[in-house]
Amino acid sequence: MRILIVEDDHKIANAIKKGFEQESFAVDVSYDGKDGLGSASTFEYDLIILDRMLPEVDGIEICRILRKKKNNTPVLILTAKDKIGDRVDGLNAGADDYLIKPFAFEELLARVRALLRRPQKVIDNVIEVNDLSIDTVKFEVRRGKKAIALSSKEFALLEYLARNTGRILTKDNIIAHVWDYDADILPNTVEVYIGYLRNKIDKPFPKSPQLIKTARGFGYKMTSA
Repeated sequence: MRILIVEDDHKIANAIKKGFEQESFAVDVSYDGKDGLGSASTFEYDLIILDRMLPEVDGIEICRILRKKKNNTPVLILTAKDKIGDRVDGLNAGADDYLIKPFAFEELLARVRALLRRPQKVIDNVIEVNDLSIDTVKFEVRRGKKAIALSSKEFALLEYLARNTGRILTKDNIIAHVWDYDADILPNTVEVYIGYLRNKIDKPFPKSPQLIKTARGFGYKMTSA
């Protein structure tokens, strides 16, 4: 899953980025409101973390502009302002959640995971597709009773496919949500990682449904049957 952080305090922004990357997220960072609004308007993100007080364009205005453009990406606002009126302003501008500084990264992570939950079958932090289960907190993957070891990037790709079960995802969709914007992506990178997943998720289980399908000429999708 791909997150945009818009935070002018470089130390805070980089600490949050590092924390989410350790949790297998792809993360982009903008250090002022103008650049952040440009990134949020240009690229597709799964979630945006906005500092309220930003140079150029503040976080509340960024959220307001995005909602006017029908951009419904979940937005979490960070702020040092703790008055009820300040929180109401953020939520009324279209934000989905509000977190007061200083905060524990564990709480930020929990709030982000809550916002990222999708309508597909999710039990607490576990995504289930047929007999495949993905624990997005413990980074544990099982098919039936067998545990499957994945690299962090393989896990991120699998989670993105599973959260979009039944939907055809183009290579561009996958790159946008699984890799950082400035990552060095080769033309066949997605194919290579899809191959890695199939070798771990599908091929060892010939008696079970093959979950990762190719939509020739379009991309890939995960199916539950």
